Parts: sequence; structure tokens; C-alpha cells
Amino acid sequence: MKKYGPYLIFLAAMLWATDAPFRLHLTQELSSNFIVLAEHFVSVLFVLPILLLNWSELKRLTLKDWVAVLFIAICGSALAAVAFTQAFHYVNPSVAILLQKLQPFIAISLAGVLLKERLSERFWLFAVLALAGAYLISFPNLLPQVYPGETFNPNLIGTGLALIAAFFWGASTVFGKYVLNTTNFKVMTSLRFCLGFLFLLGLNFYQQTFPSFSAITTTDYLFIVIVALTSGVVSLFIYYKGLANTKASVATLAELGFPLAAVVVNWLFIPNSTLVPMQFVGIAALLCAVWGLARYNQSASVQSPR
Repeated sequence: MKKYGPYLIFLAAMLWATDAPFRLHLTQELSSNFIVLAEHFVSVLFVLPILLLNWSELKRLTLKDWVAVLFIAICGSALAAVAFTQAFHYVNPSVAILLQKLQPFIAISLAGVLLKERLSERFWLFAVLALAGAYLISFPNLLPQVYPGETFNPNLIGTGLALIAAFFWGASTVFGKYVLNTTNFKVMTSLRFCLGFLFLLGLNFYQQTFPSFSAITTTDYLFIVIVALTSGVVSLFIYYKGLANTKASVATLAELGFPLAAVVVNWLFIPNSTLVPMQFVGIAALLCAVWGLARYNQSASVQSPR
């Protein structure tokens, strides 16, 4: 299964990008906090029976495992998304997106410290290729682009928020791998959604971001279900299944399937959006890197941190 683990993560990361058209519609009328809460609620309906069927697995989790799970549920599922979205109020999206390219370095560093993963020159070769490919996909003109009338202004607060999001997401990959050394991917996915839902419920009560039921349309309900299933529960089951058989340092690079899918989704659904030749170069480089990382992951021994 180690042969296919990185491909499953790559597929899951691509699914994360499919929600953009639906999320864009939802944010026009509903708060971000409530949207994420509603998505988690739908996901909980699917994962709660699975968690109950695997209840005995919870006895195997140590205190460190529970700390890792709570970090993933609260910081990885909720606070990272809030910080990344809030960063757009201080900097243009190009700065926030550029800073997310630091996420693999954060995850790789933590994997070395916490999971004792040792990386060869072969890994770094494909890592550089993957990062270069992802950069070309996001910025085909080689420099971060800004919208007309905007300047590339890395405001300190906005930069800090984007870096916090990158750290939370990168660390969640490593902590997820840590927990999967004890339990299975079904329990990990279920705990992430259930605990994340409880945190988001309290956050919405605290910030009073619940809309009136009359403000939620039938289309809103439909889109929430679509997002919850595709980029939510389905993608995370695939993701944690892949992560169980993949080194965390490889997984964080396989997650770069997200920018690839994002530009394709934009090309399909946003008028006048096109793919330029340099983006195809980036796509080819990223796919080649994922193939090389999958072969590396298969041959490398996955060492337990325990």
C-alpha cells in the first residue's frame, strides 16, 4: 500500500480544490464560521456511526495522541482556515498563497524532529521539483501576481496570519501521521470532524455568527452538502488512508495537488480564465515529482516515533 499512499494524498488534495465555486456562492450570504460548522455537521452525520463502531480503538490512544488529535481538529480544521481567510483583509491573495509554499518546509522540519524521518538526496531532488512545479502552477509569470490596482504589500499582520495557517496545516500532517501509528484512518478522520464540530459550535455561539433559517436557501443547503462530501469527509478518508502508508515528509509534498486542481477548477468555472504554457510545465513537473516521491516512499522504511 506504500506504493499508492502518496497518490491517494494527491487525489485528496485535488478534491479539496473542487469546492471553490460552491464556497464562493456560500460566502456571499453566510459567515465563514457558519459555513465550516455546517460542513462539519454534515460530515459528522457520516463519521459518527463509524466512530461508534470503532469505539474500542479510542482506548489505545495515549495522552500525546489526544493532544495531537485536538491540535488537528481545532488548529488544522478550524483556526487555520480562519487565519488564512482573515489574512486576505490585510494582504492581497498573492502574498497569502505565496507564504503557503512554506508549508512543506514546516512539515518536513517537524517530521524530522517529531517522527525522526531521515531524508535522502533522492527525496530532496523530487521535493525541489514538486515545489518548483507548484510555484509555476500558481505563478506562471514567475513573480507573484496581484489584482489590477493592488500592490504586492506583505503587511505584517496579514503575513503573520498566513504563516500561522501554514504552520497549523503543516503540523497537522505530521501529527496526523503520529496518531496513525496508533489507530486506523477511519478513527482519525472521525475524531477530526467530531471534535472540530464541537469547537466550531462553541466558536459560532461565542461570535454569534448563526444566520436565521430564512436566510439559508435550498441552494445553500445543497452546496453545503456537496462541499462537505467532496472536499470534506470523502477527501479526508482518502487522505488519512494514504497518510497511514506515507512518510509525513512525502505527504506534505503530495498535498501540492491542491494548486494543480485549483487552477483547473478556475479554468473550468471562472469566465476568461485560461491556462498558460508555463502552467503546463509546472503540472508536468509536479506529476513527475509525485511519481518519484511515491517510488521513494515505497523503498524508504517508515520509522515509528515510539
